[in-house]
Amino acid sequence: MDETMRQHVGTAIGRIPSGLFVLTARSEDRRMGMLTSWVQQVSFKPPLVSVSIAKGRAIMPLISESKHFGLCQLPQNDKLIMRKFAGHLDPTEDPFLGFEMRSDTVTRLPVLANVLAYLECEVTSHLDVDADHDLFVGRVHGGNYLSGEPHVHLRKNGFSY
Repeated sequence: MDETMRQHVGTAIGRIPSGLFVLTARSEDRRMGMLTSWVQQVSFKPPLVSVSIAKGRAIMPLISESKHFGLCQLPQNDKLIMRKFAGHLDPTEDPFLGFEMRSDTVTRLPVLANVLAYLECEVTSHLDVDADHDLFVGRVHGGNYLSGEPHVHLRKNGFSY
């Protein structure tokens, strides 16, 4: 693909809207979270969602071990949660310390209390595609809409975050 076409394609891909979520996982006594935007509903019956995760992210082993992941959808204008989970976190530290958490979850996944909505998912498929991200598909076993309007995320270029 020549540079002009790459710029056109990058702009077009970047305009695909998405929400912002904190992807969560727990395995034994370890908890991890990361900011993600590549989330999509996959099916009505059963309810399935997908999430794309960059290869090598610290959360992937926890999802693989537990076979579960959570999605906490961020509301408009949230800055605190977004800042905390946007960078690479130390995998030896619990990123949820200091945040109010929900205790009424179905799967015991870490779920932030002050979010728009959350989903608790069991992994049904993990696709290790020939690319820089893997795709996880999860069956939704729990969740709730809490309040607010979603943060809608658009990128200027579809070839970078």
